[in-house]
Amino acid sequence: MTQWLIWWWLVAFMSLILSNMSEKPRWKDKCKIRHGFQCPRKDRIARCTENRCNSARKVAMGCMEEINNLWSNGSDSNTESILLLEKVLEETALEGSGPISSGKFLAYLYKPTGSFKGLNIYADETEARSDDTLPIKKLRARFPKEVEPGPNNTVVFCAFELPDNQLLFPDAYEIYERRMIGLSVRDKKISGLKERINFTLTLTEEVKKDHNLSCQFYNFSSKGFSEDGCTTEWERGQSEVTCSCDHLTYFSVLLVPTDGDKNHQEILRYISLIGCSLSLFALVITVVLFFANRKIREDVSMKVHINLVVALILLNLHFLPNQKIAELSIPELCYYMALALHYSLLATFTWMALEGFHLYLLLVKVFNIYIRRYLLKLSVVGWGVPAIIVSLVVIIKRDIYGLVFMDSSNSNDTAMCYIKDDTVKITTMVGFFSLVFLFNMSVLGVTVRQVLCLHQSQKYGPTECSRVKRNICTLLGLITLLGMTWGMVFFLFGPLSTPFLYLFCILNSLQGFFIFLWFVMSLKKTKQSANEKSSETRSTNN
Repeated sequence: MTQWLIWWWLVAFMSLILSNMSEKPRWKDKCKIRHGFQCPRKDRIARCTENRCNSARKVAMGCMEEINNLWSNGSDSNTESILLLEKVLEETALEGSGPISSGKFLAYLYKPTGSFKGLNIYADETEARSDDTLPIKKLRARFPKEVEPGPNNTVVFCAFELPDNQLLFPDAYEIYERRMIGLSVRDKKISGLKERINFTLTLTEEVKKDHNLSCQFYNFSSKGFSEDGCTTEWERGQSEVTCSCDHLTYFSVLLVPTDGDKNHQEILRYISLIGCSLSLFALVITVVLFFANRKIREDVSMKVHINLVVALILLNLHFLPNQKIAELSIPELCYYMALALHYSLLATFTWMALEGFHLYLLLVKVFNIYIRRYLLKLSVVGWGVPAIIVSLVVIIKRDIYGLVFMDSSNSNDTAMCYIKDDTVKITTMVGFFSLVFLFNMSVLGVTVRQVLCLHQSQKYGPTECSRVKRNICTLLGLITLLGMTWGMVFFLFGPLSTPFLYLFCILNSLQGFFIFLWFVMSLKKTKQSANEKSSETRSTNN
């Protein structure tokens, strides 16, 4: 009997605890989805949209806190959380108008009570108001009369600071103070305003001389910033920047490169187009010369060179028309161009590595370099490895190729068809080339040492001086074949980035032309050797 009483008491006690827990849940567990939109973090944010929650203000503050925690932990990189917060604020029913703030988020909700004559909102780091009573005003916003909200159209002002790592916009220009300003009206999509909406931001950080401020809005469709419909009122030395836009959405002030940098980009683009066009023409002639000369076709080294030439032809063929193809807005064609460009680059780097491998065999093994089906094995590696890498990329993430904007913060900027994912780009391109560059650099070092040892004890007369010149030309040719000039990519940072960028574009766009010159010199050398042998034969017969 006593045991039954104990069991009954335990069951009753646990039931009481469970009932208390179910009656007093947190706001996130108590509120349910009402408006039919999904939350990127397993509905943790979307739960706060239910109006049956005890306090509308508490719901909005809870949503702010939840999003802030997700961003701070780096566990949410989806910009949909911004739209979710906007929806929550628009649906928040306050008695009249008032501010809401939590952490790095602050908002002001205005509910019209009569005819709307415009609205001014002032904000500092912690609070937003509709009256000019804040001692320090960090931000000012002006809704024009043309917005015309009705009695049920809540006007929403929201400002927040993005996380330190900018995980939401990793490809955008630097956002000034990581601050974003959202302006919206419930159940109204407002654009094309004649009387523009203005917001003014007080500057607390110095703007670098090589950057300007640009007012831009975030396009949630294209996933990028754009300055369409916005103008920036700011001159260097001023303590404020005013943004004037003809629509309502989320805005930021971006630090963009000066026009000088844009001019450099335009010049570099023309250098690349001219250099690649000249290289493509020279490479085609190189292929013609190769097949027209029987003795050249029999040379194993020349066969290795011609594979690199073909890889460079593919690279230039898919690079030169790339921007024009991107302008056509044909997804399938752009996808092919991006995939082919990726494959061509990988094939070029691979054949550069095989050039280094072949040179290593010539230097180390000297005469004992016979490998069965040597060229076939090189071809399998040279063309097969890039195909495997590209295939794996497509299998893992099919939509990895497509339209990519040169300026990720401006969707109207020049675009090209290439890899859309930065991680894949860095891994398959920078990582792969780094291995090739280190290997070829080692081979080049061994080659230089061999040449120096060969002539170390010799005195340089007229004949030796000409030999030194030939050795220098040979060394320059090897630098071109091994792709050493591509290594300048590692120096495109710091104060000397611009000069190195020009050198990088000039030398690498003309790589095909330099290989053509190397090929012509080799052809000339082959003919001279043949003439010398024929002369020796005649003298012997005489």
